[in-house]
Amino acid sequence: MRKFYCLVLNEWLKLSKKSTFFIAYGLMIVMPFAVGYVVHSVAGDMFASGPQFAAEMLLPSGIGQILSILVIIGTAGIVAKEYSQGTIKFLLIRARSRTAILASKFVTVLLYALSLTLVAAVAVYASGMLWFGNGGGVLGIGDILTSVLYNSVYMVMFATLAFMLGILTTSTGVSIGVSMFALMISNLVIFKDFYKYVLFPNLNLAAYEGGGAPLPGMTLGFSILMLAVYFLLFLVTGFMVFRRRDVA
Repeated sequence: MRKFYCLVLNEWLKLSKKSTFFIAYGLMIVMPFAVGYVVHSVAGDMFASGPQFAAEMLLPSGIGQILSILVIIGTAGIVAKEYSQGTIKFLLIRARSRTAILASKFVTVLLYALSLTLVAAVAVYASGMLWFGNGGGVLGIGDILTSVLYNSVYMVMFATLAFMLGILTTSTGVSIGVSMFALMISNLVIFKDFYKYVLFPNLNLAAYEGGGAPLPGMTLGFSILMLAVYFLLFLVTGFMVFRRRDVA
C-alpha cells in the first residue's frame, strides 16, 4: 500500500508542476464571487438565500459544468503526455505493474476532481452568503451536498471518458477535444426509446427530483446501473489497452 501511495504522490507532484494547475483553483475561487455579484446586481431577488444560490450553481447546468471542463483539461494528458514526451518508457521500467501505474494515475485524477470540487463548493457557498444572505437562518446544507453529488457523478464520468481517450489515442488534444464535444452535446435530448441506453441522458440525476425523469420510462435505478456500466467500460477498455500496448 505504501508503494502505491508513493506512485500517487509522484503523479500528484507531476500534475502540480503544470502551469495551469493553480489557475483552475484560482478560477474556482474568483468565478463564484463574480457570478454572484452579477446575478445580485441584475436580478437580486432571483435567489432567496445563499444556500439556494450555491445549490443551483453547483449543478452541472451552472458552475458545476465549468468545474467538469477544468478537470478534463487538467487531467486529460496525464497518460497521453507520457507518450508524447517519451517518458512512458522510464515509467514502465520501474518495479511496478502497469495496472498499479495506471491506477495511480486514475486515483490522481479523482483526487484532483475532489479537491477542485471542495474549493468550488466553499467559494460558491461563501459567495451566496455574501450576496444573498442565509435566508432567515435556513442553511440548506443538504441541498448543497445533493447538488455536489449530482455534479460529481457528471464530472467523474467525463473525467473517466477523457482518461480512457488519452490512453487510446495517446493524444492530449484529441482526448480534450472529444471529451469537450461530448460534454457540450450531453444536454441533447432525442425522444427515441434507444436513447435511454446512451450515456448522456443518464448523467442528469437531478431530473429525478420531484418524481421527474430525463426521458419517459427511465428510473433512478436504471440510470445508476447505466452509469456503472459505462464507468466500468471506460476503465476496463483503458486498462486493457494500456497493459497490452507495446512501447518499445
